[in-house]
Amino acid sequence: MVIRTDVFQKFGGFDPHFFAHQEEIDFCWRIRRAGYKCIVYPKSVVYHLGGGTLNYENPKKTFLNFRNNLNTILKNENSPKVAGVFLARLVLDGIAALKFLVEGRPDQALSVLRAHLSVYLHFPGTMAKRERYRLMRKKYGIGGQNLTGKKKISLLWKYHIEKKRLFSEL
Repeated sequence: MVIRTDVFQKFGGFDPHFFAHQEEIDFCWRIRRAGYKCIVYPKSVVYHLGGGTLNYENPKKTFLNFRNNLNTILKNENSPKVAGVFLARLVLDGIAALKFLVEGRPDQALSVLRAHLSVYLHFPGTMAKRERYRLMRKKYGIGGQNLTGKKKISLLWKYHIEKKRLFSEL
């Protein structure tokens, strides 16, 4: 990720509550809401060791993925939509936890539950961040929300039901 230092600093950088999971998504969503662009250079080559910080099967990785994604939604989704999106995630996360149980992975299911409990316990602090980010957008924003590339589709539906496995199939 490459970003202008002044923009990174003005918008608070990465959330220190996050650890190694989705902090760049949270930050990019924040600056897009302020009117900035996030650009991908498809010809670039990135050498990435997946699961380099935590193994894919590590319950802490599951916990962080679910917790950080929920917090990202709470902090960044538009006001009229945040409650609906969050409620939909409750249902989907419940289904994911049940799937983990059926697969004989109760530690993963417990991680989903722990993620939700963490989100509820830290809810006031997350809402304070949401308000702080709103004030940052007001002070440092460069225009209306940048919706370029935002899709109104369910990636879960595309992946699990339609069996779309490649980005180009979306």
